[in-house]
Amino acid sequence: MVLPIVVPPATTPPTLDLPQAPAAAHSEEKAGRTHTVRAGETLSGIAERYGTTVAALRSRNHVNGFIHPGQKLKIPGAARSAGAKKKPARTTKTRSYTVRSGDTLSGIATRHRMSPARLASLNGISTGSFIHPGQKLRVNGSAAKPAKRPVSRTSGARHTVRAGETLSGIADRYRMSLARLAKINGVSSSSFIHPGQKLKVSGTAKKAVAKKRSTAKKKPAFSHNTFAGRTYPSSIVNAASRNRATLAKRSVPSRDQVRRKIVATAKRHGVDPKLALAISYQESGWDHRQVSVANAIGAMQVIPSSGEWASTLVGRKLNLLDADDNITAGVVLLRQLTRMASSDSQAIAGYYQGLGSVRANGMYSDTRQYVANVKHHRARM
Repeated sequence: MVLPIVVPPATTPPTLDLPQAPAAAHSEEKAGRTHTVRAGETLSGIAERYGTTVAALRSRNHVNGFIHPGQKLKIPGAARSAGAKKKPARTTKTRSYTVRSGDTLSGIATRHRMSPARLASLNGISTGSFIHPGQKLRVNGSAAKPAKRPVSRTSGARHTVRAGETLSGIADRYRMSLARLAKINGVSSSSFIHPGQKLKVSGTAKKAVAKKRSTAKKKPAFSHNTFAGRTYPSSIVNAASRNRATLAKRSVPSRDQVRRKIVATAKRHGVDPKLALAISYQESGWDHRQVSVANAIGAMQVIPSSGEWASTLVGRKLNLLDADDNITAGVVLLRQLTRMASSDSQAIAGYYQGLGSVRANGMYSDTRQYVANVKHHRARM
């Protein structure tokens, strides 16, 4: 399942602050104490280059979030005076780490024997920042060896795909390579999988770590807070869990009924029915009970903020838990995207990544795969 991140036309999301800064700064920038941000640079790398701190850079330039290529940063005075003598600080060697699908900041920090706060500070981001596959992060030089986990034998096992799962995550769970998992299921390693799909897996699966029982009433919570390399706050994850539980108790349309509703709604709003069907199939497999970890809801996988925007487009409050309203929200958002985008591909990418982000940053690698999947589905409709 894929979550849509749709951004209203007046909103342009910030450029992601991707680590791995280039080599030495130009001498004229040092002399003028002004630095022009280049692609791939981070606040931590710039601070280190000029002998200052991330906090000082943020304060001097009133920066609370991301930085972007071309941005001018004023360099504050040296972090310490020439006459002051301090004990040599204990330094920790760092190295570059490439984010993989399913990684979280806390997981990466634990693996490299560092706190999430230290990892965030080292890379000039916050502990709540999104990370994505392929992103480069500075980490401590040595990594902890992964603890061995007991395995259980499951001969000839099949795994039923759940919302938010990826091929790589499933491969890791069953102690097999991604290539092996793809091969035995006759798919490619980049193929789209959807909730409810059954996959052949190898005979060993990692046992879940046992949790202590608590007498306290349990709050709804999802098993993890990361999807497609992006980590979400507990408030969003728990809201998603509540919506998932609500839909599980409700009577919802069948997949065939959802399909017919999408066609009728798309025609009513002047949207290509095949495109709307392809988007919904990619998002949820036409299953209205699906709710992602990012709280993308129902057949069209619409997040609440996008649902509010869709409500303004139709002139009434839309209830995303209602199948008809959910489909209406997704279709009118798609209609708006096709009107604003320069091409079908950009409109499709905008449904997934956000049109403002696509325009500012181009399509991410997972977005390009998403667009290819949707076009493939549309051709089959």
